[in-house]
Amino acid sequence: MTVIDLTHVIAPDMPVYPGTEGPKFLPANSYEQDGFKETLLTMYTHTGTHMDPPAHLFAGRTTLDAFPVSQFVGKAVVIDCTDLSEGGRITMDHIQRQKADAEQAEFVLFHTGWSRYWGTERYFGDYPCITPQVADYLTASGKKGVGLDTIGLDPIADADLTLHKRLFREHDIVIIENLDNLDRLGPGLFTLCALPLRHADADGSPIRAVAMVD
Repeated sequence: MTVIDLTHVIAPDMPVYPGTEGPKFLPANSYEQDGFKETLLTMYTHTGTHMDPPAHLFAGRTTLDAFPVSQFVGKAVVIDCTDLSEGGRITMDHIQRQKADAEQAEFVLFHTGWSRYWGTERYFGDYPCITPQVADYLTASGKKGVGLDTIGLDPIADADLTLHKRLFREHDIVIIENLDNLDRLGPGLFTLCALPLRHADADGSPIRAVAMVD
């Protein structure tokens, strides 16, 4: 079995959503003074490669800690969307190209190639996004989650987060954003493990996402 890391490194100078403060690493204990090293890490719950639950946008909806841990592991497929340019839209045509695997998958991950801009201003630009029809497919087919190698599911100009709300209003599905290394996964199904921190009332969490390929 091959294990592929799909997670960006968390660091003080990492890209974060515009207007959000980056993570802070503060020394709490040192080898010299305390005999061990410990760091105080401060960051937002939607930092780096992270997961959104319905409670991110709707009060009273499901938080990450309320999901069973099985929600975060399952069969996944990467849908190749690298034919799209800036402002492009991921449509049902992209899913139809890999229809058999998409039907079996519990997670659908969209590879746009946008992760190559990680660390540049372009990453926050007009990245490809899904269409409402794709959002409806994901909920109608009962997927556990959807993931992308971009900073968001919605266009960055959509402050109302229309597509997030379309998924979250009535469905227990999770959204994974800022994935990496999707280019290392070819066609076919694999096992995705995307575990959030287990903290109370979790409106989101950084995750360690890995692909396990037989």
